[in-house]
Amino acid sequence: MIAKGISRGGFLSILGLMLMFCAARSFALDSLSNAEGLALAKAVYDRPNGDDFSAFVVMKLQSSNGNPRQRELYSYGKEKGGGERWSLMRFIKPDDVRGTGLLTQDHPGDESDQWLYLPALKKVRRISSSRKGGRFVGSDFFYEDLLDREVEMDHHFLKGKGSVGKVPCDLLVSVPKDPDNSVYSKRVSCIYSKILVPLTVELFEKGQDKPSKKMTARKIKKIQGVWTILESTMYDLKTGHKTQLITQKIKYDQGLPDRLFTRRDLTDTSFEKRFRP
Repeated sequence: MIAKGISRGGFLSILGLMLMFCAARSFALDSLSNAEGLALAKAVYDRPNGDDFSAFVVMKLQSSNGNPRQRELYSYGKEKGGGERWSLMRFIKPDDVRGTGLLTQDHPGDESDQWLYLPALKKVRRISSSRKGGRFVGSDFFYEDLLDREVEMDHHFLKGKGSVGKVPCDLLVSVPKDPDNSVYSKRVSCIYSKILVPLTVELFEKGQDKPSKKMTARKIKKIQGVWTILESTMYDLKTGHKTQLITQKIKYDQGLPDRLFTRRDLTDTSFEKRFRP
């Protein structure tokens, strides 16, 4: 589920925390804030998410002055342990994207593999690291947003307190240790510490002093013991375009097989169907 990736700092990569400050400003942060920020980032990343999940998601794309477009997809994820996480997304509507699939295999550290299946071409294409900033099926999510991002890949510190509506939150700033392994220079997340879920995430691209995108979580519910983002929106703050994700069904801990997350079955929609929620 893309929203779940975002909540972990990856999606998401979509449903996968970072402004690049100059070194002097980064190192001027006091050690307590650094320690608190790191502790919060770890708590968010490690919060219970189940061993696996399957979800039915509606994606709505809306330009600032155009008619909305709607897509439907199934999303699957599996936690392998030790920093290994796999996910699969399969579109079923409309016809022009039916059968399109994205397989992501996140490995320990900053290593990851992504493959895109395009049924019209009957080809599987590997997504290179140079395309991390490419838009996924025309949405406001970059391919990087669909990747898992481990806590150790960033510097984390608390910026202070904030709120979303009447809900208080902790502002967590995350900056890549290696600027080359992300299209973003910084993420600022507003974390609701009671349930360790980000209510908003502002994403800064390199060379920008203002966020270029912003994710907001609009509906959160505890399902099978897991706090789950059921409705979220990614805004492109430069164009006014937005992508809304609505999770209509989700099941955790079904014992999904490893085979579901292989290149072989990326092209076989019949095998994936039996695990739909």
